[in-house]
Amino acid sequence: MSAAEDFFVSPEFAAWLQMQRARVEQALAGWVPATAPGALGVAMRYAVLGGGKRLRALLALAASEAVGGNAGAALRAACALELIHAYSLVHDDMPCMDGDVLRRGQPTVHVKFGQAQALLAGDALQTLAFELLTPDEEAGMDGAMQAQLVSLLARAAGALGMAGGQAVDLASVGQQLSEPQLRAMHALKTGALLRAAPLMGAACAPQVPAQVLAALGAYGDAIGLAFQVIDDVLDVTGSDAALGKTAGKDAAAGKPTYVSLLGLEAARALATELHAKALVALSSSGLTDTRLLAALAAVMVRRDH
Repeated sequence: MSAAEDFFVSPEFAAWLQMQRARVEQALAGWVPATAPGALGVAMRYAVLGGGKRLRALLALAASEAVGGNAGAALRAACALELIHAYSLVHDDMPCMDGDVLRRGQPTVHVKFGQAQALLAGDALQTLAFELLTPDEEAGMDGAMQAQLVSLLARAAGALGMAGGQAVDLASVGQQLSEPQLRAMHALKTGALLRAAPLMGAACAPQVPAQVLAALGAYGDAIGLAFQVIDDVLDVTGSDAALGKTAGKDAAAGKPTYVSLLGLEAARALATELHAKALVALSSSGLTDTRLLAALAAVMVRRDH
């Protein structure tokens, strides 16, 4: 077993995961306003608290640790990523998009609170993400750092990132995409935010070398696509109970996936190949300790939900 494998299964990594997830959950509970008018805060908190893998947050926190970043800024970046992810799920589940009724083992936000409230909750979560990145006071988080974090998140979430990928996804229902077309779609829809996560973590430290940023970008590209490939595999092999959402929905909706394009075993092989690419990228970074990032790459491809 390699050193990376040893760390992935170590009590040290398990403890880090538990501690960081708890930190993110506590911070989100404090930052997502329960008192927003018209019971909007209730819907917002339902959407973002008490569930989820927090992988985007963990990637930002791990990258910040690797470059010696500011801990307060990194926590804000981690939570901002989770807010954007949560808003995207709220909107994605609505009848005008994917029309799902189950998320994280619970009724989706529009089922629980109605479509109008779900739409507003998603909007409010999105804007709150940028509010978190622009605090009036946060030691070690100057205007230049705030601007860089906002830029990275906005580009990843916008028309040339996650939202654009979702538009391509909706336009591709019932069509047969080539592998390059499918890869390009998922690089936006899923990959853009996962790529931004380690880069935002790195942005929490001053003057990170270009070599490090390039390596983290390549790492993010690889794990972003690997995450989607495994999602496609789990959509076929998983159950509603295990996934916390409706299994088999992509196939039923006629959406192009890596399993429908390549087959189940070839899709799994692609995820393994992408995992290896992520590790190669980390080895080229010049960073002293990338164990957390390497272990998180393993989490991406070995998850069962």
